[in-house]
Parts: sequence; structure tokens; C-alpha cells
Amino acid sequence: MMAARKNSGVRARGDDGAKTPASWGPLRTRRVEAARHSLAAILNLVRVRETSTRQEIEQLSGLGRAIVADRLSTLSDLGLSHEGPLGRPTGGRAPRLVQFRADAGLILVAVLDTSSIGVAIADLSGRLLMEHHEAANLAAGPVATLQRLATLFDWLLEQQPRRHQAWGIGIALPGPVELTGTRLGSTRLHFLPNWDDYPITETLSLRYKTPVLVRNSVQMMALGELRAGSGKQHDNILVVNLGREISAGLISQGQLHRGALGAAGLIGHVRVAEGDARICRCGNTGCLEMAVGADAIIAEAKRAASEGRSPYLTDTLTATDELNIPDIGIAAQRGDAFSAELLARCGRQIGAVLGELANALNPSLIILGGEIAETGDILLAAIRESIYRHSHPLVTRDLRVMRSQMSSSGGLVGAAWTVIDKLFKSEFVTDWVALGSPREHADVAAVVARAERLHGEPPKPPKRRKSGDDGAAET
Repeated sequence: MMAARKNSGVRARGDDGAKTPASWGPLRTRRVEAARHSLAAILNLVRVRETSTRQEIEQLSGLGRAIVADRLSTLSDLGLSHEGPLGRPTGGRAPRLVQFRADAGLILVAVLDTSSIGVAIADLSGRLLMEHHEAANLAAGPVATLQRLATLFDWLLEQQPRRHQAWGIGIALPGPVELTGTRLGSTRLHFLPNWDDYPITETLSLRYKTPVLVRNSVQMMALGELRAGSGKQHDNILVVNLGREISAGLISQGQLHRGALGAAGLIGHVRVAEGDARICRCGNTGCLEMAVGADAIIAEAKRAASEGRSPYLTDTLTATDELNIPDIGIAAQRGDAFSAELLARCGRQIGAVLGELANALNPSLIILGGEIAETGDILLAAIRESIYRHSHPLVTRDLRVMRSQMSSSGGLVGAAWTVIDKLFKSEFVTDWVALGSPREHADVAAVVARAERLHGEPPKPPKRRKSGDDGAAET
């Protein structure tokens, strides 16, 4: 594709080498702009369809054969597409397929929970190439957490056979993430006090010189289920995360619904218990999270164990001096009456709230994730029965309720797709496609420059020693 030339003086040369009047400058600008738009449009056609013939691209784009040939040649030169195998013949010679280069760039992603970190590296098709999970404590503060995150990101990049730089970073965090503007990295966090004002996006942008998008974890889970999980055949999905926090991600008509300030899905703060005087972290009382969240379930299990109402849990607590959600799930599966009734009761309360949501939203699929959802069929059956009992018959006629099959990978896949969707959004990709990489986009340069002004050099992670048995870098 011919690049725009600076117009100096009265005359300038056209694309054919002939001199043209200076008044044609605006026309040249429009032609270059049209070329960039067509280049971006063809790239996205090839990317979304995965494989296409040149004839299909011409038909779908409405562009002529010569323009399509020129743009495909440019995309090939930029390393964004290539010619694949022969397609199916349609009466003549078999056409050559054009394929998107999903390995042209890499996406770094992370899901940070209050007690764990999950990281992965993905290609431009959203496929996770590697992932790693480990225990963590976000209460230790953002500096230590981001240093560990940088160590893990560096390790992931080092393991790739082709040493590409990251094209983008996606971070999923618990609690609402408020988008405060259209500029990259314009977010405000609402989950831990010492994290709220910390410049997460600037810190990572400065280190990796790439755009950083921070979003809410359960919303990323919902997007992951839509793109690569059980929700691929559904347009209206409710994804519920059941853990210390209870929240939901909503897919409506195939699109993630975030709400006006990014706070959609805070169902853990629906009031369910009038007589409960315990104050929730939101400042109210009687919240669903306080009644059936992981902390509430564990506290009740410990009381039962100490009072001898559950022999199995008593033995577990005596042996380990601790109880967790998997212990309660195993106890229920092994016939412990208290644990089975506790999970069934919690399931009924959760199902009642989800039934009201089903009436309001009419999803075709409800997916349950998180550590509580993984306790077994007793909880799932109680949730499903309660949803059906509290919902209108028309709402539940075709409704499916199931556990997530993606486990902890759902949020990572969703974070990868959040970045990919941003990078290849029409107005964004148009500004970088001719440069070959979104790292060259002016908005990315502005974010990095702003981070340099505010914070200087990026913090370096602790010096690494030899890798541990799990292959992850140690500090």
C-alpha cells in the first residue's frame, strides 16, 4: 500500500509518478485514509473467518480484485496474513485460502483473586498457549503483587519459541472496575483500599510498552464462556461466580453488559436476610454474600465441627486445624449429613436470587463457577430446583443450568478476548494496521509517555533463581 507523502511546494507526485497540482492534497489524504480503512476491513474479515478465498473477500468487502490483491499483499508483508492450503474447488481450479496469522503477536493475561494469581499467554485467536496458577495474597499490596506478576509475565514470554513482544495485557480483578474515560488505561478500582489509587495500567504499560486493559473478573469469566466455553452457542448467558464474593456476568444478545459504571452483576449484595445484623463490606446488612459466601459457609462449618454436629468435619479440623470449601464438599459427598444440608440450604438461597434474575433477564444458559460451585451435585441440584421454583414457566422452558467446564481458565480467556477485541476494533485497528503492530498506535505511545512522566523507570521484579519443579520462575 502506498504511504502518504508530505506535500511540499506547489506540486507533488501522484501514485503513478506524475506531477499533480497541490490542490489535490486533500484528495491524496482521502485516498490514503480509504486505503487504511480497506486494509483494516480486509484484515478483520480474514481474522474473523479464519480462512477465506480471495473471491469471498471481494464479495464480502465489496472491493475490486486489484484492491483486494494489493491489500492482501500488504498484510502478508506485515506478517498479519499468509496463504494457506488449497480450498474446495467450485467447478474450476481449487482456490488458495488466505489465513490470519494468529501467531503475529502475543497477549499477556492475568486473573488476580484475593488469594491467588492466574497468568497465561495467548495468541491472537484467544487460545491460551501456557497458563500458571499459584497462591497469593492481594492484601500484601499492589507493589509486591505486580512485581510477582512481572516475573511471571517475563517467564511466559521467555518460554515462547518465537520471541514476540506482547501486543497487549489484560488484567481481571475482583470487584467493580470503573471505566473513567475513552483513553487506554482509564480505570478506577473498587475492591481493596490500598489498590484503589495505585497506577496498575501505567506500571505495566511502562514496563512492556503496550496497552493494558483492566476489567472485572466475573465479567471476564462471562466473556470467556461466550467465546470458548459452554456459552458459544448462546447469546443470552448469566455466569455466576460463587466464592468469597458472589457476583455475576451478563451476556445479552451476544454482548457483555458492564453497566453504566462497570458495576453490573453485584448480586452478592442483594438483601436476603432481614434479621442478619452482620455488616457486609458494602456497608449494608442481610446481603446474600454474608449468608452463603465462602466465608459464611466455612464459619458455619467450623462451628458445627467444634460442637460435634459433624463428625467428619470435626476430624478434619482436628487433623489440619483448618477447614475450607473443598473439605465441606468432600464431607457432603461422603455422606456427612450436616455438610449435605448446609450446601443444599445455601443452594436454595442462591437459586432463589438467580430465579429472580432469570425472570428479569431471561437467559438461555446459567453457568456456575467458583469454588462453591465445585463442591458437587448437592449444591447444583438445590440451585437448579430453586431457580425453576422461583421463575416463570416460560423463562425456564429452555433454560439450562450447569457448572463451568472452563474452571479457572475462563477469566484468562475472557481477558485475552477483551484485549483482542480492543486491538481489532475498527477505529483502533485502522490507525495501526499499516504499521504492523498496535504497539505503534499513537494512543499506546501517549499512555507510555504519561506513565514515564508520572513514574519514571518501571519497577524491576526481584532477581530470579532457578525454576521450581512446576516450571515457574521462583523469587
